[in-house]
Amino acid sequence: MRIGVLTAGGDCPGLNAVIRSVVHRAVVGHGDEVIGFEDGFKGLLDGYYRPLDINAVSGILARGGTILGSARMERARLHEAAENAQELAKRYGIDALIPIGGEGTLTAARMLSDAGMPVVGVPKTIDNDISSTDRTFGFDTAVMVATEAIDRLKTTAESHQRVMVVEVMGRHAGWIALESGMAGGAHGICLPERPFEVDALVKMVEERFSRGKKFAVVCVAEGAHPAEGSMPYEKGAIDQYGHERFAGIGNRLAVELERRLGKEARPVILGHVQRGGTPTAYDRVLATRFGWHAVEAVHRGDFGNMTALRGTDIVMAPLAHAVTELKTVPEERMYEAESVF
Repeated sequence: MRIGVLTAGGDCPGLNAVIRSVVHRAVVGHGDEVIGFEDGFKGLLDGYYRPLDINAVSGILARGGTILGSARMERARLHEAAENAQELAKRYGIDALIPIGGEGTLTAARMLSDAGMPVVGVPKTIDNDISSTDRTFGFDTAVMVATEAIDRLKTTAESHQRVMVVEVMGRHAGWIALESGMAGGAHGICLPERPFEVDALVKMVEERFSRGKKFAVVCVAEGAHPAEGSMPYEKGAIDQYGHERFAGIGNRLAVELERRLGKEARPVILGHVQRGGTPTAYDRVLATRFGWHAVEAVHRGDFGNMTALRGTDIVMAPLAHAVTELKTVPEERMYEAESVF
């Protein structure tokens, strides 16, 4: 068989581990040929690809990013790809395509599948918001990076009697903020799933200072927003890919807390550092398992599905189910976190 693989959307620790696993299982296990499309779906549409053999993926297991490159694509071009799905498969002589990506990539994968291209998806997102899988690779690494940042910021916050507002990734799902906030012992966590009350954060900080604790750390997801009327706040515009541009809630919340408390508050925006660098052992293992099972699904003809983690098992889940709704933080998990503040 000839299998195509691509990585699309935002980069993520563990992408190279999936590529490596796909090549090893396909080439060594089945005698297949693997080609990698460069820069996501752009490579598929514009004909940029290269062969991937064992030598091509040597030494990439621990590397962050993706050796194939990644890019977002306008919706019009994705529709173009879907309209020409069968022709594209014939053009490159591929018997299957394994796209690795998040919600947008899996949506495009479903479009290609519905149009007749043999597709097996692999879910990727540090936000951990794909509903059909218990976990996505990259999430563990992002949580570890954010947790270490909170640990480090606590000491400098205490030394200078400051409030630190740590903004982490999480556009519509607050899993990184929830778990890094819990692991790092943050004193407040703000998630996109529920508007936060600025008065409650002010009260928390004041109570800490009254008990002799002269610092506080608040972990806030980039997509978190205040309760209506609780502080000045405007939503960002929509970019060319249909994504909301967030207006920097970490900066805004720090300014508001400093104004109300009369105490120094500093924003710390972790940003893309959460996506970069070496993946954790957990993410390497999960990514490797996803790649292995994706190739097996191709050989079974199990198309129109994606790999998914259920408990400790890797199963196949329909792409149609994967993109119907995001997996957000449930109320009971918020309650758990709040109970240990």
